[in-house]
Amino acid sequence: MAKDFKPKARLPRGLADRTGAELSATRAMLEKIRAVYELYGFEALETPAFEYTDALGKFLPDLDRPNEGVFSFQDDDEQWLSLRYDLTAPLARYVAEHFDALPKPYRSYRAGTVFRNEKPGPGRFRQFMQFDADTVGAPSVAADAEICMMAADTLEAVGVPRGSYVIRVNNRKVLDGVMEAIGLGGEENFGRRLTVLRAVDKFDKFGVEGVALLLGAGRRDESGDFTKGAGLDPRQSAVVLAMLTGAGLTADADGVRVELDGDVELAAALVSNAAFLEGMAELRDIAALVAAAGYQDRVRIDPSVVRGLEYYTGPVYEAELTFEIKDEDGRPVRFGSVAGGGRYDGLVARFRGEKVPATGFSIGVSRLLAALAFLGKMDAEAELGPVVVLAMDKEPARIADYMKMVADLRANGIRAEMYLGGAGMKAQMKYADKRGAPAVIIQGSNEKLAGEVQIKDLVEGAKIAASIADNAEYRAARPAQFAVKEEDLVAAIRDVLERRAVPTLGLAD
Repeated sequence: MAKDFKPKARLPRGLADRTGAELSATRAMLEKIRAVYELYGFEALETPAFEYTDALGKFLPDLDRPNEGVFSFQDDDEQWLSLRYDLTAPLARYVAEHFDALPKPYRSYRAGTVFRNEKPGPGRFRQFMQFDADTVGAPSVAADAEICMMAADTLEAVGVPRGSYVIRVNNRKVLDGVMEAIGLGGEENFGRRLTVLRAVDKFDKFGVEGVALLLGAGRRDESGDFTKGAGLDPRQSAVVLAMLTGAGLTADADGVRVELDGDVELAAALVSNAAFLEGMAELRDIAALVAAAGYQDRVRIDPSVVRGLEYYTGPVYEAELTFEIKDEDGRPVRFGSVAGGGRYDGLVARFRGEKVPATGFSIGVSRLLAALAFLGKMDAEAELGPVVVLAMDKEPARIADYMKMVADLRANGIRAEMYLGGAGMKAQMKYADKRGAPAVIIQGSNEKLAGEVQIKDLVEGAKIAASIADNAEYRAARPAQFAVKEEDLVAAIRDVLERRAVPTLGLAD
């Protein structure tokens, strides 16, 4: 490499740098989520960022393509390792590895970064954070109902008002039963099943007519682009649409009844399908459980919920925000899903050879944070930086004075720093502004002789300055700047911060 080579400072595609304000808001949100999880009895777990590739699950990747969908590399033993695609597969590996030592059911939560080796696009990143909660070892759908109720409580805890979200629940057994009844069971029909599920997933967007087109030959959108359909015949489509809309389908304590416009044969195939009946019964039980706990207005059965991952084996659910936002063309659209999950009774079994029931859900942290910003639920105070002590004199004794001020503030739980650059006062003030400092502390030689410090409230000063048009008037007014005795510094700064409602760390009384 040439000695004068300079690498270009550039961010890889699909990744994003995150700065103080966003990180502070994220940290505050994560703490609220963590508090709800722990209230429900879940305990923390952290797994590594990469796993052996074959531990990630049958859905990713196949051994002939170790980089398909994930970022992979080989270690010095030529073993393939991959950055984790989600937080569920590492949990399955952990549970299998420590199965005998863990309490069952095992309830854990995990927050961490996951990685996708996929083509990036608008709002689609190769690295992002998830916050999961899972119950392993509980076969009853009571565990699924509890997860859904916890999802509702979590959204409200972070600031999403009741009525602005819904937890939608379906069951993959119902979907699998429908597929078998219309002749799309078996591995040979995997591709067509996936196309059907994708069509069902578009119900909220396209309605019955749009889904019917996608189940058949296909659908052409307003731009003229054509999406090829699943190629179902009208009889097969009628079964899927009946499941989706509930038309001709009745499920109550007496059982399940199906009427498909006189199609007795397919109706009989569906109503006698074991997976379909079991799935419907589980949905009925979940509905009863959430109603008993008073969550029936927040957790609802919705047959259009699909969830993409193949490892789901039972109830699946999504947390959807129902308030509207504007798209790029100014048209109103729903914000959409911010969390989802379901039952995956086969993941741990890959390691142990025996079925281990499990259910859980995952919050998309960045997407939920974006929703809170839209709702105005991100605290503006999170953007405020530390109190800055200006370095007015450069002599070692004076630097020691400034260091003592900073140490006193920190000892009392107040975030503070001394300016460590070599610039003058004007540049130091600009630095404090860029840091988002709520206040600066100034002590020149005159203040030192008087045993005082000057405190400038930058937030209040900015408000006052906005009403002063004349520069001379501004200098004379010295807005929001006042003097206090050195021994009163901490108390005075506390007063400034309390007016800004900035939290201290509670290190001292």
